[in-house]
Formats: sequence, C-alpha cells, structure tokens
Amino acid sequence: IWVTFVIAISVTLITMSLGLLMATLINYREKSQGVYKTLLIWPYAIAPAVAAILWRFLCHPTLGWLTQVLEFLGIHFNYVNDANQALLVVILTASWQQFSYNFLFYFAALKAVPQTLIDAAIMDGANAWQRFWQIIFPILSPTTFFLLIMNLLYGFFDTFGIIQVMTHGGPGNSTTNLIYKVYEDGFEGMDLGS
Repeated sequence: IWVTFVIAISVTLITMSLGLLMATLINYREKSQGVYKTLLIWPYAIAPAVAAILWRFLCHPTLGWLTQVLEFLGIHFNYVNDANQALLVVILTASWQQFSYNFLFYFAALKAVPQTLIDAAIMDGANAWQRFWQIIFPILSPTTFFLLIMNLLYGFFDTFGIIQVMTHGGPGNSTTNLIYKVYEDGFEGMDLGS
C-alpha cells in the first residue's frame, strides 16, 4: 500500500509544482502562449497506456534514448531490473501525462488574477517574489485545492495503465499499487473475493 501513497504523493507534488511554474512563466510571454498551450496539452490527450509505451521505448534497457544518455553520463539505468528505478519511471511517466492538466488550470487561473492588484503591488514596491506569494498564490488557492484533490485521485486510481504496460507491478512488486493489486488478485489470480 505504501507504493500507492508514494506514487500518488510524488505525482501530485511534481505535477502541481511544474504546472504552476510553467503557467507562471508562460503567462508573461504574450507572443508565444498559443504555441506553448498547444504543445503542453498533448501529454494529457494521450491515453495512459500509450504514454507508458512511449516512455517504455525511451527507457528501454538497451535501445532507449534516455537510457543511452544516462549511460553516456556514467549512470547505469535499467528500470526492468531495479526496483527504485522502476518506481521512478512510473512516477515520471504519470507526472509527464498529468502535468498538462495542472498547467492548463493554473494558466487559466492566472489569467483571472486582476492586473490592478499586480500594478498596485508594484507601486507599493513589492518585488516579483512578494507579488507571487502574497497576491497571486492566495488567489490561486481554490484552483490549487481542486488540483490537489484531482492529482491525488489520479495518483491513486488512474496509474493502472502505466503500471500494467511498463512494469506489470515489478520488479518484485515494487510498482504494485492498490489498483494493480486488485487487478492481479481478481483477474490474473482468479481470486474474486480478495
């Protein structure tokens, strides 16, 4: 069960942080916002199993592009045999897919922040850091709460396809979360009462 919590909490923290960071950075780039929004929505539009296949190719132990880059840097990477690396790859794949969802919600919420508040804070001498944490982030708190709940639900229940395609719960049950365990016991083990 701890794997379920590790995946859910990790995916939530990574996706919310990156989504907020990217939305904040892109919010100030007026010219290319459409391009960024289009490119960043694609991972969310892909089914979890398809995202898992893509990352499986990227992280393939011998042919994967990401594996070759890490090997070139002197880092041995084989998520098929290493339990920690397998869990990391599942978390990264789920985060990559869910990141777009967070970005779009934060981007829309940032567009709703009244510019008059920002201008008043600038006139009062607030720097960018103070403006963000004392004005913008409190306005984003309803969106943040909504995304927190949605990401936790995603991390708990919607990572089955990624785990099924990438690791089958292994190696050594290192990526078996609660949903995959129910599937394994009920459908593969035919123990429908467990």
